[in-house]
Amino acid sequence: MSGPSLRPLVVGLTGSIGAGKSSVARLLQAHGALVIDADALARQATDDPEVLASIARELGPGLVVYGRLDRQATARRVFDDPAARAALNGIVHPWVGRRRLELQAAAARTPDPPPVIVHDVPLLFETGLDAAMDATVVVTAPLETRVARVVARSGLPPEEVRARDAAQLPQAEKARRADFVVDNAGDEAALEREVARLWPALLARRATSDALG
Repeated sequence: MSGPSLRPLVVGLTGSIGAGKSSVARLLQAHGALVIDADALARQATDDPEVLASIARELGPGLVVYGRLDRQATARRVFDDPAARAALNGIVHPWVGRRRLELQAAAARTPDPPPVIVHDVPLLFETGLDAAMDATVVVTAPLETRVARVVARSGLPPEEVRARDAAQLPQAEKARRADFVVDNAGDEAALEREVARLWPALLARRATSDALG
């Protein structure tokens, strides 16, 4: 039986730029997972006055205008400055980490907890968060497919998309480290079939993880 005594399986979901992890997260949610989106939490973090004060102090008061973060100016400030980017991450990431765990704990305490809690984290392996997960899922697609998707949705030049991809852990290394790999080289229908195969595998992993304690 997969009754309420089973604890939720905590899954880390990631993928390189343009791979389609947000689409996979949406499909997993449709199957019954709770999705906690690290990018969405990062945006919420910058609404916190304490976070804004830290950003203004560490990176410059001009980034906070009338109590709001100037996101474009902040992106320009940190893009080619690793030290500034590290400072920003050092402010935002702890806030996001605390909030992620709060949401996870609250979901697990409900009378009818979700069978799977998915943490959608772009830099899952780069930040070492994979170690805190029961299982990891990586979404993959060929580089040119990914570049075309990002160009179509954002208008970024292809060379910038490739540069952003090159700055992350290589897709092949992410796939090697993952417990499950979702191939998103095809269309939406193909992705739906991939996730439909993934879902029972996650439920099986949940039963095994619970039995092992």
